[in-house]
Amino acid sequence: MTTPSTAVGRVLRSLLAWCLLAPAALLAAGCSGGPGERTLVVLGPWTGGEEKPFTTVLARIGERTGVRYAYEGTRSLRETLVAQLRSDAPPDVAILNGLGELAEYARDGTASPLPEGLAATATGPWAQRITLADDLGQLRQHVYGIPVRVDLKSIVWSRSNGEGRWCLGMASGPVSGWPGTDWIEDLLLQSQGPEVYEAWATGSLEWTDDRVRRAWHLWRDLLTARGGKPGPAALSTPFDGEDGRGLLNSGDCDREHQGSFIRRHYGDDVLPAPTSTVVPGLPDGGGAFEVSGDLAAVFAPGDAAWRLLRELVSPTTRADWARAAKAAERPFFADGTAGPGPRTRATEAVVGLFTEARLLCFDASDAMPPTLRGAFQRAVLEFLQAPGDGALLDRLLRQLEAERLLQQEAGAFALDHLCGRIRR
Repeated sequence: MTTPSTAVGRVLRSLLAWCLLAPAALLAAGCSGGPGERTLVVLGPWTGGEEKPFTTVLARIGERTGVRYAYEGTRSLRETLVAQLRSDAPPDVAILNGLGELAEYARDGTASPLPEGLAATATGPWAQRITLADDLGQLRQHVYGIPVRVDLKSIVWSRSNGEGRWCLGMASGPVSGWPGTDWIEDLLLQSQGPEVYEAWATGSLEWTDDRVRRAWHLWRDLLTARGGKPGPAALSTPFDGEDGRGLLNSGDCDREHQGSFIRRHYGDDVLPAPTSTVVPGLPDGGGAFEVSGDLAAVFAPGDAAWRLLRELVSPTTRADWARAAKAAERPFFADGTAGPGPRTRATEAVVGLFTEARLLCFDASDAMPPTLRGAFQRAVLEFLQAPGDGALLDRLLRQLEAERLLQQEAGAFALDHLCGRIRR
């Protein structure tokens, strides 16, 4: 059913796309504010309070470049971008949170490879090259995205007086289940090491392998300890707590396995520790952490788009972003820093963990082909309804293995490595 607001939105999007594709008509159509000025559209994942510091940064960049930037924030990033690509109205730049999704856009030719000079500025696990066949069938490797903001994972948040009760919230709209996939990935990385982790995430290791199965068993044992029954409550609980107040503030739990972004919900009495030091039975001292990243990619190549990417990773922009954000929401960058200025204790603790990390590995599910990532999220949700049911886990792993084989046959695995070190 098409509502009036939907129709208006389509008209506005069509007008904006026409403006971007027809420079001669920019002034007449209102897509430019003056001679030599144009509008460059940026699609990204930040909305509400998270959006404001970024739009402030874009305005500052615009003062230097003379380009207007129109930011569109959405929590349904993949769905929005796919719709725009299908209507032939892509944004100039999109900020994505998955290497696997970016590889898909690279395969279909909608994302543009970074110029080598710009690609060289991408560092660590966020700088993975995507391997694709060219028109002659020769395999070529290119970098398609540059990290503008990152987060540390493989950490557990708690207060000093906790009793060891685990928080669990899986609800997150169309991507519900990702906090559970984070658990499985982290437990596999910590228990089996980075080589096994990379092989599994890049499609070389079967889902039915005993080492993968063991990670699910570790999570099961954690969830069901002390008589725990996650079940429906976890499925309906938002990942950031009711009304976005934070799971640790519910009073029902005191340990939360979550990325560094979650600190925005807490004060300095809540601090992070490596998963390997909190979860029983894991080897300690490995120094490997999962990380996530928001990667800027170009979908309408041109000098203005490439310059924006260079600006987004410049020291000036990082400093502007740090100043524009609230103290507990300051972004982390790909060099493991959080920009200049005062920091909260939690931010300082995360920077310290970045510094101490021996190895950083990109989030496994975010590196998988999107259809496999979605199947993984759904499998987690089903598993939580009966984590002690061995037959259920067997069936879920067989289904995920079947999906891996389908994606492998389609050539959808385009990444060879996910782990790296920060270049300081």
